[in-house]
Amino acid sequence: MAVEAAVAIVSGIAARSITLVAFGLDSVIELASAGILIWRLSIELKFGREVSEGAERIARRIAGGLLFALASYVVVAAGWSLWRGGGEAFSWPGLAVALLSIPIMLVLARRKLALADQLGSAALRADAAESVACLWLSLVVVIGLLAQLAFGAWWIDAATSLAIVWFLVKEGREAWEAEEGSS
Repeated sequence: MAVEAAVAIVSGIAARSITLVAFGLDSVIELASAGILIWRLSIELKFGREVSEGAERIARRIAGGLLFALASYVVVAAGWSLWRGGGEAFSWPGLAVALLSIPIMLVLARRKLALADQLGSAALRADAAESVACLWLSLVVVIGLLAQLAFGAWWIDAATSLAIVWFLVKEGREAWEAEEGSS
């Protein structure tokens, strides 16, 4: 994921692609979320389920906050791109990393969701939502880059990136407001 993040962010900056940079930032967020989740699960292993409820609450709130941060970036960057009337340039490395990410994120998200259900962990569910967001961003990057290449549609990157904001906000809110008993 670190390589994915670096390639996506560098390619996104070079191509002026909001979705490609957001995709890279989402990879960084996923890494941070995974680290937080490892911390939370290690608390449970060390001290038991009751003690880990506080860690679960902290972990899911951080995961939710990270989803809100990504949504904020997408809205601001897309708005700026549409306002200035300029968009992305095509990026082969960006297209490649997005295409490679799609099957990986699909499998990863499904496994995390299944495990979240087994453990009853809202924090792991929020982490899985970040993997789903990465999957959506991958698809949006591919659509945006191909539309830009085929039609020169400079605005498509901003428009398609805004399409996933609803998901990021919904999942962030669910993580933040999860019932204490459901963690």
